[in-house]
Amino acid sequence: MKKPVQLTENVFLIDDFDLSMPERTGTYVLTEDKVTLIETSASPSIPHILEGLRALGISPSEISYIIVTHIHLDHAGGAGVMLQHCPNAKVIVHPKGARHLADPSRLIMGAKAVYGEKFSELFDPIIAIPEDRLIIKGDGETLKLSEKLTLKFLDTPGHANHHFSIYHPLTDGIFSGDTAGIFYPQLDREGIEFYLPTTSPNQFDPEKMLQSISTFKALEIERIYFGHYGMSENPIEAFRQVESWLEVFIEEAKHVSQEEKNPQKQVEQITQRLYDKIKAHLTKRGLADKHPIYELLYLDVNVSAMGLAHYLTKNAGGTK
Repeated sequence: MKKPVQLTENVFLIDDFDLSMPERTGTYVLTEDKVTLIETSASPSIPHILEGLRALGISPSEISYIIVTHIHLDHAGGAGVMLQHCPNAKVIVHPKGARHLADPSRLIMGAKAVYGEKFSELFDPIIAIPEDRLIIKGDGETLKLSEKLTLKFLDTPGHANHHFSIYHPLTDGIFSGDTAGIFYPQLDREGIEFYLPTTSPNQFDPEKMLQSISTFKALEIERIYFGHYGMSENPIEAFRQVESWLEVFIEEAKHVSQEEKNPQKQVEQITQRLYDKIKAHLTKRGLADKHPIYELLYLDVNVSAMGLAHYLTKNAGGTK
């Protein structure tokens, strides 16, 4: 088992081994008076979270809150299962996500359409959360965890409409979910600081994403706690790279959509074009050709390509 990592005072990170991959998706543990988890990943990750809590000396009965930044299954799919282990916890969710946690039938249907036969292996079971154990937090609302710490929730669409981020004033950090993109600590250890946007279907909106990043910039935060994966203490560089790559993502997707009208082939071609550009960039930075990160990068880019294709189809030409 991989031990939880302490990031800042009273903030720990558990590796959820989402999709059986290390450093893919993480759960943050806030060890305040009211112990709080941020993100659960999908249900197969729950044993890893329980092991991580044991290593921290925390009983699931001590958990007061489970916060999910948004309801995509790699962030919230395991919330129902986790709640069964946490008799005193409530789940905190965006106003637009609550009904889907109370009745996950549409989430399940959507995931089965995308993942087919792999659905059970990746996500089962997805358990409904009783409405009396859900708490909704809108933009600007707060949550007091101790005398010294009150979290603040910020509506941050772009990746999804049902997405909020959580400002942690004591560490001057933001739990950004997927709005501020993906951080790759595997590359950071190689001396390559690298971030990408995540543009997965079906509510990706580049203009809203840029507006949300502007919200983060205005806070002048010192660190970002990413859903994927871990903490960066260089927010300015993270925002710069995500904005720059977002432009590339849109440009490449537009090029494909003008030439190719078959949706499946669009996704394949966007994936390949983006992957080739990213690989060329990392090769120039000195990354070995066979580095294992490429498997994860291809997976991330493929999901982003689906969202880009969907966005351009929906908007008949995309952004200006």
